[in-house]
Amino acid sequence: MDEAIRQRCLRIAVYMLETGDTVRQTARVFGLSKSSVHKDMGERLPRIDSCLGREVAALLHYHKAVRHLRGGDATRRRYQAKRGAAT
Repeated sequence: MDEAIRQRCLRIAVYMLETGDTVRQTARVFGLSKSSVHKDMGERLPRIDSCLGREVAALLHYHKAVRHLRGGDATRRRYQAKRGAAT
């Protein structure tokens, strides 16, 4: 594995654990696609550092478990904003 990719994986992993950001938020910060972040965290990181890989996997699992709640919250806020603008 290229050293630059290895370092990028480690930087992304540490960032995600420090901030708790989602894959989309992390991809935006690092200027990558979310597919690249997923590949780095899901396939490459466990080969580089298995302990760090497990921590990031737990964070990704958490985000996947609550995504339906975030979606519902976003929908609620959108309709509240529409209702507020109409009155």
